[in-house]
Amino acid sequence: MKGEISKLANVHPEAKIADGVTIEAFATVQKDVVIGEGTWVGPNAVIMDGARIGKHNEIHCGAAIAGTPQDLKFAGEYSTVEIGDHNIIREYVTIHRGTVDKHTTVVGNHCLLMAYVHLAHDCIVGDRCILGNATQVAGHCKIDDWAILGGTTAVHQFVSIGAHSMVAGGTLLGKDVPPFAMTTRSGGFSGINSIGLRRRNFTSEQINIIQETYRTIFNRGYNISKATSVAENEIPVTKERDYILSFIRSSERGIIK
Repeated sequence: MKGEISKLANVHPEAKIADGVTIEAFATVQKDVVIGEGTWVGPNAVIMDGARIGKHNEIHCGAAIAGTPQDLKFAGEYSTVEIGDHNIIREYVTIHRGTVDKHTTVVGNHCLLMAYVHLAHDCIVGDRCILGNATQVAGHCKIDDWAILGGTTAVHQFVSIGAHSMVAGGTLLGKDVPPFAMTTRSGGFSGINSIGLRRRNFTSEQINIIQETYRTIFNRGYNISKATSVAENEIPVTKERDYILSFIRSSERGIIK
């Protein structure tokens, strides 16, 4: 089924627009753009050169996709924004292209980016993530699957946020958030995201292992290096335990306290 492209939209004739795409009035689609089938582009949205957009996405009014990076080191190198399938990108979201670091900025599948979210250059966002209203993510950040960032969160560049974690609204986040964790508004550890894990069908045994791993990390008075070694020796091997330990050991900015 052919989508409807408004006569009042500004769509470059060489843009690659699949069947079933709807582009509303006053939207702009530039030349080097690919949009997958079933995607809806709202009024006044701007899809710039380098955008690679998958299937069945919603891109709402005023969103700007694939803008030039806000990085003074950017020298005009070719780069892209890659957006997967079934994402909802709300009003006035901005997503910038990559730089020489990764040459791309990525959003996975089934994500919700609420109004006024900014996703800077070279960020990688996994699947089924939620970024609350006005969340601001600086360059080179990584957000793993199922992570939730509360509204007005500000994320420092190069921060990593683990899968199934939940960052409190209004947090100024300068350290990495390990998987399954929840933060306080001051960016500290406040426990594990047990409600979210149950909703995603984690078993009680899995949740208990995650809980015990974090008790070892945070509550037994060890430094991080010692705590990860003790957890590895004392806690049964599971993929959740190993993911936590691997994430912490590979952290370059250090984890939340």
